[in-house]
Amino acid sequence: MQTSPNSITITRPDDWHLHLRDGATMASVLPHTARQFARAIVMPNLKPPVTTTEQALAYRERILAALPAGMQFEPLMVLYLTDNTPPEEILRAKDSGLIHAVKLYPAGATTNSAAGVTDLKKCYRTLETMQQVGMPFLVHGEVTDPDVDIFDREAVFIDRIMSPLRRDMPELKVVFEHITTKDAAQYVSEAGDVTAATITAHHLLYNRNEIFKGGIRPHYYCLPVLKREVHRQALVQAATSGSAKFFLGTDSAPHARNAKEHACGCAGCYTALHAMELYAHAFDQAGALDKLEAFASFNGPAFYGLPRNSGMITLVRENWTLPAELPMGDATVVPLNGGEAIDWAMV
Repeated sequence: MQTSPNSITITRPDDWHLHLRDGATMASVLPHTARQFARAIVMPNLKPPVTTTEQALAYRERILAALPAGMQFEPLMVLYLTDNTPPEEILRAKDSGLIHAVKLYPAGATTNSAAGVTDLKKCYRTLETMQQVGMPFLVHGEVTDPDVDIFDREAVFIDRIMSPLRRDMPELKVVFEHITTKDAAQYVSEAGDVTAATITAHHLLYNRNEIFKGGIRPHYYCLPVLKREVHRQALVQAATSGSAKFFLGTDSAPHARNAKEHACGCAGCYTALHAMELYAHAFDQAGALDKLEAFASFNGPAFYGLPRNSGMITLVRENWTLPAELPMGDATVVPLNGGEAIDWAMV
């Protein structure tokens, strides 16, 4: 790593939580990720979801076919867990060498989660196999009980789901995805070495007030939703702490503009275009640019048992204006902070 007051050069990072979608949408957004990141954990919540090894490998081929010539990028594939995923599918996935995790979407928790898990106990035989072969389990950490306030769903998930799971399967590698609360940051910090977490740039930079400045701002709406300032501060402290348990996961989620600016708008922030610039801004605000390389480039590969990347990227302190929207298939997507100025740029 090389740093100066106005620039930082770090090992090329990876994105450990990314939505690429499929088809023309994927072809439009993939170059934004590949410009910055060498690898990414690709979410499997397509329609239909990616539930088998065969489907995951076919999706991987579509991603590679859409990659522009000259760009280097490796998609790390994930299976979508259902109530009926058999243990044998985990063995097939592990043997492929190309599937790196299995994802928990509690049924109804977020975009394309209808086929998700209704009761984790139904999956215990499959989870035991994952524990045996070292397959990481990626959890969307929210309960979907309608009686639980949306701002409390992550904390309740820890009590109802995560704590019993860790008791029953202490050696299962678990990534608590896109954590948003002080509760989750503290839980991961105090857990054993096989529990880690990803943190998004938008949860480091913004609290829930951002959704309502001057009216409802749908492009800041995501799930898990932005929380109070005390939680944002706890996430910044965790990300900049130097702990190897926390690493970069953008949760960049492309939705067409008209699907976000809608009476029932979709959840998700599109940050793939400028993710590293956003993280640099967040770490710079915290006076912790020296901690960015480990968070972005070292901690994730260590947890997943993969080598560090060999290339480098450089970010410079430079004011530029983000495009207000971008082409995406036959629609457009609005990047987070679209049309606004940002003060870091990747070169």
